[in-house]
Amino acid sequence: MYHGRFRNSHYEAGFHWGQMLKKHGIEISKQHTFVISEERQKFAKGSIPIYKKYYPEILEEIKGIADGQECSYENLCTFLLSMYCFEFSNHCTCFAFKDNQNIIFGRNSDFLVELEKLYMNCLYSLDNVYSFNGNTTAFVQIEDGVNEHGLAVGLTFIYPKVREYGFNAGMLVRYILEKCKTTEQAIAFLKKIPIASQQTLTILDRNGNMAIVECNPYIVEVIYPDNDCYVVTANNFNSIKMCPYKNEECIDDWNSTERYNVAYKTLKEQHGVYSLELAKDILSGKYGFMCQYDRKTGADTVWSVIYDIKNKRIFRVEGNPSRKKFKEDTRFRIM
Repeated sequence: MYHGRFRNSHYEAGFHWGQMLKKHGIEISKQHTFVISEERQKFAKGSIPIYKKYYPEILEEIKGIADGQECSYENLCTFLLSMYCFEFSNHCTCFAFKDNQNIIFGRNSDFLVELEKLYMNCLYSLDNVYSFNGNTTAFVQIEDGVNEHGLAVGLTFIYPKVREYGFNAGMLVRYILEKCKTTEQAIAFLKKIPIASQQTLTILDRNGNMAIVECNPYIVEVIYPDNDCYVVTANNFNSIKMCPYKNEECIDDWNSTERYNVAYKTLKEQHGVYSLELAKDILSGKYGFMCQYDRKTGADTVWSVIYDIKNKRIFRVEGNPSRKKFKEDTRFRIM
């Protein structure tokens, strides 16, 4: 994984990063994943007014990257704002749990091995927003992270059966990390913002308040834990209300149902007694299929992360947790 630090204003952070990549011979617009089409251009153009209203700073960051790269701002917006809305490409598992000793968030990110050296861990400390430690397979957008107030959030992507102008999954996560302190604040934001893509968001705050939010452009369904203090999700919807928007049977969702069942069954069988080691064992596949991909197919778990909110610690595997060990990241301070 690349490790990036972002400081000052959103524009300055973007410009510095875009310029740095260019100096190292990396031009974003020339990467084979940089997809621009007329349909995506139209979609991004329709979404820009929503970002201008709710999150203008993120457009400033994109403009900074474009200026630093000396590339088209419009094309960069097209690439970033249409992401998650047209293709079905990344897969992941999220869970959160708490007991008297633990408040823990866990996530595996499963994606393409050909790009794994380009994935990023980011330390953001920008003007007038909350600082955070997050991970991403792209840039600007964030797929999981924890902010200075101990709010953790992570996405799982759902096949894009519907789309509308609005925030995509990675931008929802980024906004929540920069602007929200609690699970309640994050849910309130999701209920008011126009949403572009289909996803679940797992949210956990320092008080142990947790929820899975299953959402798309038309519905925001919040799932709270019942008597048991855990929540689990993977790459499909589980609530009755979201059934019409679930993945088709022919969609290759990288064993989403099996991953979900393994995590759910394991946490249920703990009878409310959890631990950091349990989170590591679930993510590393010791209780059943979770990350045991055949790399020859081009798929693997490319990072695994645990946010130990109660003890203010972060653990991450940069690669597959069944083959590598979790290491503590001590560079970021949770208040």
